[in-house]
Amino acid sequence: MYASFKSIGAYVPPQRLTNKDLEKMVDTSDEWIKQRTGIEERRIASKEQSTSDLAYEAAKVAIERSGLANEEIDAIVCATISPDYFCMPSTACVVADKLGISHVTAFDISAACSGFVYALNIAKAFVESGIKKNVLIIGAEKLTPFVDYEERTTCILFGDGAGAAVIGTTDKKEESVIDVHTSSDGSFQDFLITPGCGSKNPCSQNVIDERLHFMKMKGNETFKVAVNTLTKDVKNILEKNSMTSEDIDFFIPHQANFRIIDAVGKKLSFPTEKVVLTVAKYGNTSAASIPMAINDWYESGKLKSGDLMLLDTFGGGLTWGSSISYFAQK
Repeated sequence: MYASFKSIGAYVPPQRLTNKDLEKMVDTSDEWIKQRTGIEERRIASKEQSTSDLAYEAAKVAIERSGLANEEIDAIVCATISPDYFCMPSTACVVADKLGISHVTAFDISAACSGFVYALNIAKAFVESGIKKNVLIIGAEKLTPFVDYEERTTCILFGDGAGAAVIGTTDKKEESVIDVHTSSDGSFQDFLITPGCGSKNPCSQNVIDERLHFMKMKGNETFKVAVNTLTKDVKNILEKNSMTSEDIDFFIPHQANFRIIDAVGKKLSFPTEKVVLTVAKYGNTSAASIPMAINDWYESGKLKSGDLMLLDTFGGGLTWGSSISYFAQK
């Protein structure tokens, strides 16, 4: 019995924050942002919406498309770095309640932008071990409350959104999640970090005054490590599974920066028509990035059942991961 990528769903808030809007908020320009990131706009959740609200909307779509009833979901794994609550309850538990699903395994994971691939790895293990049959995995982020809109190099990058998938079972190899790789290196922990409000720097007036409750990033250093790590990880997973870029129908990387995606795609010899790009309209949505991109390609009619997807991601921690999987939604 194999794990199978049964369905995809996503939700994006209706409000847009364009580069022109940011020009009025911080010392930047539309041209500068597009040249360095490829981002043109990003979506912003309303004040009334929490991360669980975004996740709930995406999860509803994924479950409906899977053909399952809510009560057939027996585990929920939510990847997020912007949970509804600081310590507890988990966002996954809140989403389960909103879906009317009770008495199932539900928990959050924190792997930043790599979160969805990490969740996919967990779901594959759950299903193929026989512990669970249908696992709902979610990547959801309301990042904007953690964005410092006085810091022009980071505030241009991030947006809000959610994506979800149901990982079920199949006895067909051609419908399976073939392989998942995940890894990390904590020696680069300060490259992408939110310094304040944890146990190391508990919430205080000083933390707020020094703006340590916002995300911080070493952009240039992160760029270099990301390109090399993403490229190496894809080469490893392809080699392990006796594949080349020609075997892959769509390369779906984390949507952080067009220059990173372009550099990695070229190093791996993926033609442009195989590289999925949504960064221009959504920006970096961390753990939501890859499922939102998969959903965009599906809803556009480009991604079809039986297509072979190669997912590739890199995020704070530092964490990274890749996956080769058939898209099995009918």
